[in-house]
Amino acid sequence: MADLASHLTHAKALIFDCDGTLVDTPAVYAQAWQEAFAEAGHAMDLDWYHERAGMSEHVLLEAFERLKGVSLDHERAVQTMRRSVLKGMESVTELSTVAAIARQCHGLKPMAVASGGPEIVVLASLKSTGLLPLFDTVVALDAVGIAKPEPDLFFEAARRLQVSPGDCLVFEDSEQGFEAAQRAGMPVIDVHALPERESVAT
Repeated sequence: MADLASHLTHAKALIFDCDGTLVDTPAVYAQAWQEAFAEAGHAMDLDWYHERAGMSEHVLLEAFERLKGVSLDHERAVQTMRRSVLKGMESVTELSTVAAIARQCHGLKPMAVASGGPEIVVLASLKSTGLLPLFDTVVALDAVGIAKPEPDLFFEAARRLQVSPGDCLVFEDSEQGFEAAQRAGMPVIDVHALPERESVAT
């Protein structure tokens, strides 16, 4: 993919989303949210969830409350969801196309993960897949307190890598992530558009 190769040539640093970009976690999160809502006595439609994947926990809960006209115990729902996700992380797999790009660029450019998930979950998924050592830093929701589409996660990643935001290249899979990268002034690669086993010249 010429566009990817060109972006990589000009980028001084790379920033990767985690869930759905580096690690195949969407199904784990979907099941975890289904369990959390079921515990509260409500069914969650998977199509509804997938349209909102990438939202922060509390924003998603508020959207569900509006949809159902109910009030939920956010703390309990989040605890149930995270417990299920952490269990699921034991068996998650990497997404080979983007993971291969990260491996090829390791040691050549500073690299970070910027994820709207809680740090304990993000680190667990990266450790489980063996990807964690590839990255210079991991920025999770805990670090900035505000999720995508706000650009804060990407700004913090650039700050830690000591690279100007405009010189960073982002890899993302969600609408919230695309918007956050654009608002940060960073070029962004939609990982869904990458061919399988993309090989890049580094």
